[in-house]
Amino acid sequence: MDDRQNNVLKTFFIWPLLLGLLLVVLTGILFFLDVRAGYISLGATVLYYGIALALYYLNRRTIIQKAAQIGRAFGNMQQELMQVADIPLAMCQGTGLVFWVNPEFSHQFGKGADGQNLTALFPEAGARDFRKGGIIRTVRDGRTYDMNVVPLSGEGMEDLDETGTGTVYAVYFQDRTEEIAISRKFEEEKAVMGLIYFDNYEEVMEGVEYVRRSLLTALLERKLNKYVSSIHSVTRKLEKDRYFLVMPQEALWQMEEDRFSLLEEIKTVNIGNDLAMTISIGIGMGGDTYEQNYEFAQSAIDMALGRGGDQVVVKNGPDIRYFGGKTKSTERNTRVKARIKAHALRELIEAKDTVLIMGHPLGDMDCLGAGIGIYAAAAYSGKEAHIILGEVTGSLRPVLETFEGNTDYPDDLFITPEMALEIIDSDTLVAVVDTNRPNYTECPELLARTNQVVVMDHHRVGKDVIENALLSYVEPYASSASELVAELIQYYAEDLKLKPAEADAIYAGIVMDTNNFEDKAGVKTFEAAAYLRRCGVDVSRVRKMFRDSMDDYKLRAETLASAYIYNDDYIISICPVMTSTENQTVVAAQAANELLGIRGVKASFVFTEFAGKVYLSARSIDEVNVQRVCEKLGGGGHLSVAGAQFEDITLEEAVERLKEVLSQPV
Repeated sequence: MDDRQNNVLKTFFIWPLLLGLLLVVLTGILFFLDVRAGYISLGATVLYYGIALALYYLNRRTIIQKAAQIGRAFGNMQQELMQVADIPLAMCQGTGLVFWVNPEFSHQFGKGADGQNLTALFPEAGARDFRKGGIIRTVRDGRTYDMNVVPLSGEGMEDLDETGTGTVYAVYFQDRTEEIAISRKFEEEKAVMGLIYFDNYEEVMEGVEYVRRSLLTALLERKLNKYVSSIHSVTRKLEKDRYFLVMPQEALWQMEEDRFSLLEEIKTVNIGNDLAMTISIGIGMGGDTYEQNYEFAQSAIDMALGRGGDQVVVKNGPDIRYFGGKTKSTERNTRVKARIKAHALRELIEAKDTVLIMGHPLGDMDCLGAGIGIYAAAAYSGKEAHIILGEVTGSLRPVLETFEGNTDYPDDLFITPEMALEIIDSDTLVAVVDTNRPNYTECPELLARTNQVVVMDHHRVGKDVIENALLSYVEPYASSASELVAELIQYYAEDLKLKPAEADAIYAGIVMDTNNFEDKAGVKTFEAAAYLRRCGVDVSRVRKMFRDSMDDYKLRAETLASAYIYNDDYIISICPVMTSTENQTVVAAQAANELLGIRGVKASFVFTEFAGKVYLSARSIDEVNVQRVCEKLGGGGHLSVAGAQFEDITLEEAVERLKEVLSQPV
């Protein structure tokens, strides 16, 4: 028995004697009160002390021996339990040196572990992490263990620990192999919902002979079903061009591994059709219920279609991933959708007293042109309408001058965001043009104050999008927002005729976003231009709006001269800061367009600084999806035209972030 236990027992025996002092005090008090009572108490006290001392000396040795026997038995029991325990157990010093192991440890990890360093047996338990204790995940002989490290300190520990810290470590192992296997199996078999849509079913079928359409449909379904069967999943046809997909999560991992090869396989089906069939897939997962996963899938397919189709969107709760999207959006020739949207827009405008129109910050020609078009529709319906403009660049002034001081338009046609916040009420409709991102609008606070919102945009939908809009007309195939608005105006009212100034503004927006009808100009683009021409567009007058100042011309030349090739396929340049011009961002975009004319360049990227932010203009022809590049940088746009903004970083840091993205597969 050690000294500590001995001291405890001595204290235990001495306390009754010490408590007897109370009887002595009581006897003294009784003597003071009554002598006879005092003698009686004195006799009792002497008797008490006699009996207590007799018991102490007679039973002291026996009690100590019994306590020692119990201690030894308990220690033996502990040691035996450690020996027969079915989990590996070891004791080691602070350096990791093992000085004792139980048989199970030797059985599982090999004999001779005693005397070795634990960190040598299990590299995952590096000396630094090992000293912290806790749980360390380690793998040995194909099995996974949780190494539980428990520091022990107390009297006598110094003799076991050569480092002199007085701390040794008990280490026991829990085999997690089966638990991890079951968990992984559970993850693999989670149900994932998907929706598969043929993007251009009607357009492709129109280009195929009637008698061969059923054959094309059969070949497409065979290709789809074969792919789905290969990943052990199930699909069911909902409509002629829509399918419902149910698959385990393991199948989704397989699809991601092969980068959703179904997107390319479907395009190979050809029986003489002029257009290649493309599909979009929306996948929902991570929900609490099957119903929620289906809702995620529906949201994902809407996003895939809003981004132009020919791609996969995986929505895992709040996280969204994109795959594909390498094909340009297919232009729809049908006018049914435009007519429906135009009628819906008219109903919404006529139900309100005021219409507030806004685009994105640092608005450009397309943003302003689309806003003017919505204003013309609201004015036709007799509604008060205002266009919100924040900071105005020099490139917009030629257009604004045609309206300012014009008696056909009110003095408050253009208002600031602060004025808009004072105007808005329950009878106000907010029209957002040339953007679909809530944080990338001229006045985001307006969207927080009302749910009476309509959206007209031609950019692909990203993760952040204006939700619950009363009317959303987002068509990535369109060349510009001005084109969409021009199309809507034709069906808004038969007798609605744009004034020449309005037609000029809308036409200027189309000219800017198509780079003078060289990029993204489709059939509907020229039809919109023809309509605007009938409304009185003066091409020469519009051309004058795009003339540059000498400073802008020199700035663009400097930007082109400083360009350099990166990774053989990309060209990067920086537009210098020039205080004599307000068109930094416009010049950067113009330079990005011109740099595409260099042979061998797949995409161009031009940076510039303006108003405390760093702006990026990205352009490509058809070999690189610059929208995917810009999305990784927090921006967005189109497959061939995109951009991004950076805050709180320098121009050099923004360039390095772009290079990091370009160094990965695009």
